[in-house]
Amino acid sequence: MRLAAALALALLATAAAYADDRRVPVDPNEPPWNAVAKVQTNIGEHCSGVLIAPSVVLTAAHCLYNPHTRALLQPVSLHVLFGYQRGQYRWHRQVARIAVGPGFDGTAGRPQPGDWARLEFTETVPVTPLPLVGGGIGSGLAVALAGYNQDRAQLLMADLDCHVLHVAMPPGGATFIFHDCAATRGTSGAPLLTKRDGGWAVVAINIAASRAQNLALSARFEK
Repeated sequence: MRLAAALALALLATAAAYADDRRVPVDPNEPPWNAVAKVQTNIGEHCSGVLIAPSVVLTAAHCLYNPHTRALLQPVSLHVLFGYQRGQYRWHRQVARIAVGPGFDGTAGRPQPGDWARLEFTETVPVTPLPLVGGGIGSGLAVALAGYNQDRAQLLMADLDCHVLHVAMPPGGATFIFHDCAATRGTSGAPLLTKRDGGWAVVAINIAASRAQNLALSARFEK
């Protein structure tokens, strides 16, 4: 509770920094954007995700929680779409297995260090996965955020000109990253990206998304 309250206060304190909406549509069939997926559920909700291995997508655990049953959705309830744009997509993958972060509780408030989920498929995706950043995350780091925002759900939108504002590292190995990328609901699970070694890498996944306040989670995303 103390962690959630502290992070909520920090979000409110930095809300004034998110005044500009710099989002632009990007091509979901061109790298690195082709590694960004739309995660659709059978309860009518959607989030975003990112391919981190040939048959593994990383997203936010709260996207998989069904408040009506008070339980996580089953793998058969999820549809992961790559290259999605205006109702069309290049690849559809079904989920064989779900693994969520340690201690994640869908009935508890957010943010939570365990608010991440690995979606494992029965077959690979013919897209180059994006690597995870191992360290070196600090205030001022140039980042980008790409996902399927609620207000533009038919297009993959990205803010390509934003930065890390603040980093919080509570016990347990997780890192909360406050940033000024523009986004809305639906971008939960979307990758916060940075340029590394001439390519793009995943810094974290977004877990609180709105035009006013954004929070991402970096953690040990084990199986």
